[in-house]
Amino acid sequence: MSRTVYLNGEYLPEEEAKVSIFDRGFVMGDAVYEVTSVLEGKILEFEGHLARLARSMAELQMTGNLSREEWLEIHRQLIARNNLVDGMIYLQVSRGNAGDRDFHFPPAGTPPTIVLYTQSKPGLAEDPKAKTGIKVVSIPDLRWHRRDIKTVQLLYPSMAKMAAEAAGKHDAWFVEDGFVTEGSSNNTYIVKGGKIITRELSNDILHGITRASLLKYAAEAQMEIEERPFTIAEAQAADEAFFTSASAFVMPVVEVDGVALNGGAVGPVAKRLREIYLEEGRKAAI
Repeated sequence: MSRTVYLNGEYLPEEEAKVSIFDRGFVMGDAVYEVTSVLEGKILEFEGHLARLARSMAELQMTGNLSREEWLEIHRQLIARNNLVDGMIYLQVSRGNAGDRDFHFPPAGTPPTIVLYTQSKPGLAEDPKAKTGIKVVSIPDLRWHRRDIKTVQLLYPSMAKMAAEAAGKHDAWFVEDGFVTEGSSNNTYIVKGGKIITRELSNDILHGITRASLLKYAAEAQMEIEERPFTIAEAQAADEAFFTSASAFVMPVVEVDGVALNGGAVGPVAKRLREIYLEEGRKAAI
């Protein structure tokens, strides 16, 4: 049975959902997106993702954003129509169909293309890698310099994941000017002497929704936090490392460029933060 997807005001079987070959998201990568996790049929971090979507659209001068109530109704309809228990909802907004390929933005009033669909991931919160940790490699950060805008320009992150896989590892961390910016699709952290260290917000990294909540929960738990860049060498000398993302939540990292952390085992800080995040996230889910 196919999924029901949302396309420009309609709920359709996925086989019937069609987007123009002239759509700006297709020909220019001119689109933004969000991914929200769903646990037990409820949406996590909805308000944060919606606020970031609005910011991304505003930064790119996109118009046509829906209201909170409209977005929420679409999310809930997709959960119900697809019987989604655990998984994700992908949301994408492009600048729309200009009628032809042109570097100039489409004429004022051109409606955006809005697409949402579900991805079922049974047991999303029970990922076995959270118990064993993951291994990462570092690669140069060659992306554009507005990483704070969540665009669909994901070719280089995709290549980074493939490079990590080719090296027999799970993921890649980007390095620029000697410092880690972020992971291929996540925000990065190290732990040293009980202190959580993570890069501060700027145009250089995505302003992670999970990141914001996690740091709030960590502060409430009286954990020390330092927001600053760190190097690969610092990561290799750290007691622990981990990353955060909307679908992985808090994922421990046990090896960086071939150097094992904490004897190659998941550390207590990352383990506890994952527990706290999932507990608080479930309580706040809608």
